[in-house]
Parts: sequence; C-alpha cells; structure tokens
Amino acid sequence: MNKSQSIKGRGAITNPGSRYLRTEVLPVDDGWSTLHELRLEELACAPETELRPDKTTNIISTNESPDIPFNQSINPYKGCEHGCVYCYARPTHAYLDLSPGLDFETKIYYKTEPAERLREAFSKKSYVCEPIALGTNTDPYQPAEKNLSITRKLLETCLEFRNPVTIVTKGVLILRDLDVLKELANLELVSVAVSVTTLQSELKAKLEPRTASPVARLRVIRELAQERIPVGVMVAPIIPSLTDHEIEEILEQSARVGAQFASYVILRLPLEVAELFEAWLQEHYPLKANRVLNQVREVHDGQLGGSGFGERMTGSGVFADLIRQRFKSSRQRLGLVAPQRMFGKTETGSTALRTDLFRRHRDVRDLWD
Repeated sequence: MNKSQSIKGRGAITNPGSRYLRTEVLPVDDGWSTLHELRLEELACAPETELRPDKTTNIISTNESPDIPFNQSINPYKGCEHGCVYCYARPTHAYLDLSPGLDFETKIYYKTEPAERLREAFSKKSYVCEPIALGTNTDPYQPAEKNLSITRKLLETCLEFRNPVTIVTKGVLILRDLDVLKELANLELVSVAVSVTTLQSELKAKLEPRTASPVARLRVIRELAQERIPVGVMVAPIIPSLTDHEIEEILEQSARVGAQFASYVILRLPLEVAELFEAWLQEHYPLKANRVLNQVREVHDGQLGGSGFGERMTGSGVFADLIRQRFKSSRQRLGLVAPQRMFGKTETGSTALRTDLFRRHRDVRDLWD
C-alpha cells in the first residue's frame, strides 16, 4: 500500500462488504485501466456523510455482561463519523447490510423521536430506575449531534424524570449542554468519562480523524470539572507498541485539569475490525505492524478479537498484567479513583448515582398535551 490510498478525514481505507451478504463485488483489471488507477479515481470522489432516520420503538437496550459497568444504555446513533479505525462497534453495520469500513463512518443512522420514546419507557410500570449509559457503542457527541440534538433531548428527558445518566465521549460538543449537565450534577444524576487515546496530534489525526484534538479533550475535562460535573478519563484503547507508553502522561495531564476517576481498555479487534486495523497499520506504520498485532494476540490468548468474559477489556498475560500494574500505580499516585465509584455501578453492584429521585408520570399522554 502507499500513502495515496488513505482518504483525508476518514479512518478506514477499505470498504469490505457485510459478512451477511451472499454476493460481493470485487474490482478487476479489464485492461482499460489498472486497479491502482481505479483506486485513485475512487478516492478522488471521497464519500460524503449521509444521515438516515432509524425508526425507534424500544429505545433502551439492556445487557447482563459482567465486563460492562452498566445494565442499560442508549446509543443515539448507529455508525460514527469520528472514524476511529479501531472501533469495536464497526461490525454492527453488517447487520444493516453495510460495510464496517467506510460505510460505518459515512452512513449514520439516528434515533427518531428520542424524547417521546424515552418518556414512554420511563412511564411504564415495569421500569426500574437505573443509570442509562450514553455513548457505549458510538459517540453521542459526533458531528451529527450539532444539528440533530438527539443526545441533548435524551439528557433533558432524564432530567425531567430524574433518571441518572452516564456519558462517554471524545467530542467537545458536550460543552454545549453544560446547562443540562449542571442541573443533573446538582442532583447527583450524571457522570462523564472523556476518552483520550493519545496526546500525539499527528497520531490522533490518522487514528481518529474526525475527533477532537487531545488538547481539546483536556479542555473538556477542565470545563466540566470547573462546573462541578463529575468527570474522569478513559484511556481507550491502549494500543500495544503504539500508545501504551503514554499511559502515565495521559493520566497526569487529565488529573492536572480536574479528572476525578480513570479507567482503561486494551485494544481488541473483533471480526472485520481486525482486517481494517491491519490495513491501517500497513499504510501508516508498516514497520510496527507485526509487533503491534502480535502483542494484541498476546493479551487476548492468541486472538486479535478477544471475547472472553472478564478478560476482553483488559486482557491477560504478562503484558496485560504490566499495563494493569502501571495504570493502578499511576492512578493511586495521582489521587484518581476507580471508575466504579463514580461511573455506573459500585463494587457491590449498587449505583453510585442517585436513583431515589426518580419520578414517574401517571399518564405519558399528559406529557404531549
């Protein structure tokens, strides 16, 4: 591969078909033009972002995974324009018969009538108040949010019903919603984790092309902390031989601007993400590619996409143990707490955010009058 194959502002450099499709279109050199020329022509017409409505019925998703510190979540968007090449959510686009590659970051689906659907869910007699996690699959503050305000509508509804909410984001757009977040924070109903992968701007531009800069993300932590909104840093993903040397610096910089808690995730490459990330490595860091992939396999029991409960987020083995020790040591030295105390569930399984303030409307129709 050569540098001309990357698309400015996009993370993936390929667009493999959905694994569920029975047919696949492959380019063939017919003698009229070479495959390289066809590729250059394709890149000259870089795909634009398409926003598509995702008709919503049941807006809250639930899970019982022991690896995940929340029981219910809402993803305002399917697909993510941020274009993080390592994103574990990419394979979900295959369920839409779309590619986990460029389609994932250019064909974005958004929840329809989010406030109405969430009010219906909250108003059901069977609903039990628990924190709702936003941004668990794709970023709730990706570019589409600027005009659609899906995430803001969900936050306003959580405030209306006094339901706790947690947020994970890489986007500075969250600062637009400081007014709602401050009200939620005053009631102990919100916690925010800002994801920081690297402090190297050049690497960020290749790895996460349409995300906020490292400096901007630190500014988000600072401004949230100044407004007394519980905020921490999520170092995710830690990429062996590419970003793992930054762990201590990311924690130090985050603590300096006001982060209260810290967590991390080691890179895993499920399904199509492995192919996409390997192509990205060969394009941008060919001399490091084998080392990075071998170390990913090392922490995931010989696989690129480790899926075993209890280990898929932080890995196992000598290298994973070293990361765990370094992270814990730095967190303690800087006075940062474990995320369970600030984000979602405590170590005993109960929520760290208040649930006793929840108020249910007797008739959801009254909300629409």
